[in-house]
Amino acid sequence: MSRTDAVTRILFEAFPTAEVRLFYALGYTAIGIFCWGVYVQIRKYRRGAALALDGSLWSRTADMVGKVLSHRTVDRRDQAAGGAHRLIFYGFALLFLGTATITLQYDILEPLFGIRFWQGRFYLIFSLVLDIAGIALLGGLLYMMYRRGWMKLPKLNYARPDRALGDPDFLRPQYRREDWAFLWTLVIIEAARLVWLHAEPEVWDTRWWSPVGAIVAQALESAGLTAHGGGVLRLSLWWFHGLLALTFIALIPFTKVKHIFTSAASLMVRDPRAAQRLTRIPAAQETPGVAKITDFTWKQLLNLDACTKCGRCHEACPARAVGAPLSPRDVILSLREFANAALEAGSLPPAAELDVHGKSPGQVSMETLWSCRTCMACVEICPVAVEHIPIIVQMRRKLVEDGAMDPLLTKTLQTIHKTGNSFGESKRKRGSWAKALPFKVKDARKEPVDVLWFVGDYASFDPRNQRVTQIFATLLHEAGVDFGILYDGESNAGNDVRRVGEEGLYELLAESNIASLAGATFESIVTTDPHSYNTILNEYPDFGGKYPIQHYTSLLKQLFAEGKLKVTRPLALKTTFHDPCHLGRFNKGYEAPRDVLKLLGCELTDMKRCRDNSFCCGAGGGRIWIPDPVGSEKPAQNRMREAAAIPGLEVYVVSCPKDLTMFEDALKTTGNEGKFVVKELIELVREAVSAPDTLAVPA
Repeated sequence: MSRTDAVTRILFEAFPTAEVRLFYALGYTAIGIFCWGVYVQIRKYRRGAALALDGSLWSRTADMVGKVLSHRTVDRRDQAAGGAHRLIFYGFALLFLGTATITLQYDILEPLFGIRFWQGRFYLIFSLVLDIAGIALLGGLLYMMYRRGWMKLPKLNYARPDRALGDPDFLRPQYRREDWAFLWTLVIIEAARLVWLHAEPEVWDTRWWSPVGAIVAQALESAGLTAHGGGVLRLSLWWFHGLLALTFIALIPFTKVKHIFTSAASLMVRDPRAAQRLTRIPAAQETPGVAKITDFTWKQLLNLDACTKCGRCHEACPARAVGAPLSPRDVILSLREFANAALEAGSLPPAAELDVHGKSPGQVSMETLWSCRTCMACVEICPVAVEHIPIIVQMRRKLVEDGAMDPLLTKTLQTIHKTGNSFGESKRKRGSWAKALPFKVKDARKEPVDVLWFVGDYASFDPRNQRVTQIFATLLHEAGVDFGILYDGESNAGNDVRRVGEEGLYELLAESNIASLAGATFESIVTTDPHSYNTILNEYPDFGGKYPIQHYTSLLKQLFAEGKLKVTRPLALKTTFHDPCHLGRFNKGYEAPRDVLKLLGCELTDMKRCRDNSFCCGAGGGRIWIPDPVGSEKPAQNRMREAAAIPGLEVYVVSCPKDLTMFEDALKTTGNEGKFVVKELIELVREAVSAPDTLAVPA
């Protein structure tokens, strides 16, 4: 053989025919087991409820490929892990393509058509690329081992917050074993491949086309490895590597490795508005929510398998951060365990054994589900598009149907059903705050307006928020905005009612508000309540109510830009801004409030957790109506301590009525009262914009 142009590596060199046949028999067996495993997984998903996807398959595929190749979802908030995973991904992909290339020539092109290309310059470049891919793969794997073995990151601790120390599934050691088995298997396979390829130094004039292998070969030779010893070692390693690789292939559908496929599939079927717009209960569905594992859709069952246990949702969850018995990751893993046990069998177990509510292994407890604030932090950060919130809300719907909820929440829902608001006030009082103003606030049902203001419960009835509401009305009046409200025609928008799981009441509220809006004449809607903003924008269209709507911060920015509001007393205040979940993370409304603060002359210092990583105040998902356990930390208190660490902070700025309520209380209970104040952005605008004495808002 030529040592230059014809250089190549002969497969199965010096192998007896029986050994070659044995290898192919084992290979086909491994492929057969793999195919059976794929069938079992697909059968499992098909046992879920039906679901039709929006959008074209091609656009979904293109979006998925872009995310997978760029790794942009894996990089977010953990670039070190993203970089290591990129090395593993591309190293593995190149090695797989290399193996496929060899198979293409050896088993198809050469025996059928006499075509040979795995030699000469192509082989040398091929060898170099695979050497680099192998070392990249090893580097990524070793870093992942370092994270798990020495860094001991809290998000990689699988201890369950919904179990007590001593419970058999508290620590979930099986997941740590699976992680280490996965990492070590790939390390050993690749290390064996590198040593095997160069255990017998044979082509020294081209050795640096395989630099890693050349170093290994030279080290072995220096250690006294003879040609004969190299041959024996090479044959032994060949079989060791081959059997391990075939076992790896066979077990892909049954182990962590299947995330290679399920994560990509999850990204492809993702709903970009999964938490912003919850789905309606199908008319054919007998009972609301999820009672059995088979009530989840096939896509949700796929989501369960897509989870890679990276812990980013666990780390982002405000409920978990304050000690509540909830980790979004553990909800998904519990349901995955349940789905695997119940749905991978040849036949389905009885319906009673498919119940997902409870405390047995694989089930999810009521306390866990009610701890969720539906803030979307978990959905937003998940690198593989697991949609936790719709899954949790579906399970809550069943709890609501069964009446399995806190008595105060039950009472609040009954109050909303009776009065249309969570305060239990008469509908006639919804617009009472306007009586104290020195001008008339129009009734949009009786006379046309340019802007209809959907006020919301807290802004209408809570005394502290009423003062903010009056200021905003005054600012609109000063700016010459032709606006009005619905008065007693407005009801609770239903955003939090829906996320509690009371779908029937939500639909009643939505239809009532849509009917009232249909009776009014306006060009656009503004709201000071991000919760109302979210559901009107994203969910009312499903009920026939599609309107142009903006949050008040966008309208204020517009009024400043048009010169209708002017800063006459710039504020030299050091501020930080809290991004409300429903304005920021849900609807990407990050810039308008910050731009307004800058227009006012404020110095803005963002907290570490801001914008898409903002920390929930704790009010969402109906939690504002559910008492927290006595003595436990509240998310708002956690947030106040974060803000208090900003040197010289003067004003903690919010733009949501519920935020104002939650944070003013937390300011006191954390001992920070007097150090800085909590204010609505509207209040700062009032301070910076002079008002005629005749338009002063009563104290």
